[in-house]
Amino acid sequence: MNDVLTQLKNHRSIRAFTDQPIDQSTVEELIQAGQAAATSSFIQACTVIQVSKGARRDRLAELANNQAYVSNAPVFLVFCADMHRHQLACQMHDAPMKSGFTEQFLTASVDCALFAQNVVVAAETQGLGICYIGALRNNPADVAEVLELPHLTYPLFGLCLGYPDQNPEVKPRLPLSVVLKQERYSDAGDVDALRDYDETVRQYYQTRTGNPRSQSWTEQISGMLQKEARPHMLPFLQSRGFIKE
Repeated sequence: MNDVLTQLKNHRSIRAFTDQPIDQSTVEELIQAGQAAATSSFIQACTVIQVSKGARRDRLAELANNQAYVSNAPVFLVFCADMHRHQLACQMHDAPMKSGFTEQFLTASVDCALFAQNVVVAAETQGLGICYIGALRNNPADVAEVLELPHLTYPLFGLCLGYPDQNPEVKPRLPLSVVLKQERYSDAGDVDALRDYDETVRQYYQTRTGNPRSQSWTEQISGMLQKEARPHMLPFLQSRGFIKE
């Protein structure tokens, strides 16, 4: 197995960082690696906002469920799906922009995710640890206000970067047979595979370093999907100019 495959398979979320700073030149190299990701129709619909430590960062941590590592990470980035610059491009050519299409929302969001994962992979090659912060979507309107986001943009997630001060175990992923299908979708055998996976996950949770618990994957998912999943996101996105068509 080559070094890249080993690195990818050994990914962990890191939530404790040393005080070692990250050079701004390194941050910029990581962002350039992100820019090299695939982008739908060359749309390049991702903007990244780097937020320094201080009141603004602390406010974002508060909005993201008071996660202390948002405040403490050496570098914190917010990835925004951005169609605002495309509006500017249309204005430069006196061309009225047709916006609000669901496809534009999808392509901008996917662009951001691909961009961010390139950043993550590049960061981990440099010995950095990362943690995605989806909890910014708990209060997206407030986050947009803090970051002064224009219309046709929205905050997708944050990303903590730093040198790891912990060494958590790798969380086991779903069995390959459940994820990789041949020719067509078939869930034959999936329930048995999920039962086996449940025991693997339960063992992981019981023996991991820090916050041990006894829970299987299907228990976790079935509990999570009994709750509303940020229903405020649709009206928020529509207010930002997305998902109107």
